[in-house]
Amino acid sequence: MSFLTGFHAIEEALKSAGRGKGTLYVSGKGPRIKKIEELAARRGVPLVRLSAPELRELSSSEHRGIALSIEGYTPESSFEGFIESIGDNQTSLLVLLLDGITDPHNFGAILRSADQFEADFVCIPERRAASETEVVANSSAGAVHHVPFAQVPNLSRAVEKLKKHGFWVYGAAMGGDPIHSVDLTGRIAIVLGSEGRGISANLATHCDAEVAVPTRGRLDSLNVSVAAGIILYEIRRQQAW
Repeated sequence: MSFLTGFHAIEEALKSAGRGKGTLYVSGKGPRIKKIEELAARRGVPLVRLSAPELRELSSSEHRGIALSIEGYTPESSFEGFIESIGDNQTSLLVLLLDGITDPHNFGAILRSADQFEADFVCIPERRAASETEVVANSSAGAVHHVPFAQVPNLSRAVEKLKKHGFWVYGAAMGGDPIHSVDLTGRIAIVLGSEGRGISANLATHCDAEVAVPTRGRLDSLNVSVAAGIILYEIRRQQAW
């Protein structure tokens, strides 16, 4: 079992979860905590009061006087369902495919950006994906409960299916064309690889082209979650979102 300890992450989880899911543990007081307690009561989530040391021992992490137990993030969407839902009049779509991003902080931060820029779907592989529920949920500030995403058995096959539905697929890579110089209107899919290995060689061959965020610093690249946010912004800017 995992625990959410951030105020915003707990609130978003309570808003999106089914009634009675999880348990809210409280050791502190204050208006923000009271607000969360009221939300939990409306959602039918049980509340247990503990001392601060008891809550710290239970959640095995630092807390702010409150924690919500969760079983795990289970995608409520499916890739096939997303594909079937695409209408002929949907000309500006945005999909992310995350290849080997196993760091839960990065995954959570990418989901937060995906929420802010209203990505239409996020694909992650069944293997080599972040799995630490607590870190992902807290890092995403609750976006994990709102962004439509699903695990797929094979990202390359997912890319080919997107192409058949009119998507241009771009891999994010340091040697790619500057992001602002590429036409990113229409149906766009972006493949992001891990910071260490990048996009896998096989998956890269399925991309139509590569794009990059121009930089001038001494380090060789941006953090993948930072790059994701910049790329998502540029796509939506061009799509006059």
